[in-house]
Amino acid sequence: MTTSIAETIADRLDTMPAGERRAAHTLIAGYPVVGLKTVAEFSQAAGVSSPTILRFVARLGFQNYPEFQAALQDELAAQLQSPASRTHGNPATQDRTSPMLEATIENLRQTFMHLSQKQLAAIVQTLCDPRGKMFLVGGRFTDPLARYMAAHLAIVRPNVFHLAGQESLWRDRLIDMGKRDVLVVFDIRRYQDSLLRFAEKAHHRGVQVVLFTDQWLSPIARLARHVVAGRTAVPSPWDSSASLMIVAETLIGAVTARLEDSSARRIDEMENLR
Repeated sequence: MTTSIAETIADRLDTMPAGERRAAHTLIAGYPVVGLKTVAEFSQAAGVSSPTILRFVARLGFQNYPEFQAALQDELAAQLQSPASRTHGNPATQDRTSPMLEATIENLRQTFMHLSQKQLAAIVQTLCDPRGKMFLVGGRFTDPLARYMAAHLAIVRPNVFHLAGQESLWRDRLIDMGKRDVLVVFDIRRYQDSLLRFAEKAHHRGVQVVLFTDQWLSPIARLARHVVAGRTAVPSPWDSSASLMIVAETLIGAVTARLEDSSARRIDEMENLR
């Protein structure tokens, strides 16, 4: 299983000089389209020189710019795959349990390999901020993850809301969102336009966006303060959300521990109210 360019950037960002970091942030903000432009166009978008772009590409492990663009094109093709297209080449067998299990375990390993303790700690701090509200939403297949995470976090801290139903209902909640609030979004390929539109509106209101996505990155990544890129590909027409679920549970546990005293009081009071 190959490492995506976005994952490689995350792994090596701290070692990059300032110019290359600007190139990296520009690429992630417009991933992967910015990297499919010419060197001159990429450098202009990033505000750095063309040689800086070439050094950035070399730092990512590519021999030249065309090789870098070919890898991005492969990732773009993977982004656009539908379940129907993934059925081809994965014929049904009597027992797919072992390949699925192995792929899922590898997805978990790769996800946490590219998710640093520093990044996890920063996300926990954002989710624990008592000054604002937290809203969670997901797509067609990922909304159960948003609902699951919201149900837990609502026990350990106040003002946690799962946004269910149609997009029009989400938009009605924008009036309650401001600069101290957090929007947690779950969005994996094929990315949902309604989630992007909603995240853009929330971002314009100053809301901090925390994105759970796959290794190819939802377009919402350009708006997000924190991005969790989980591995989702398995030998099935359907992507797996197992790695995102485990990251969500890791964060739930960390938030509960961080808010140990106040969460214990809330849980005790909830039990007394039953």
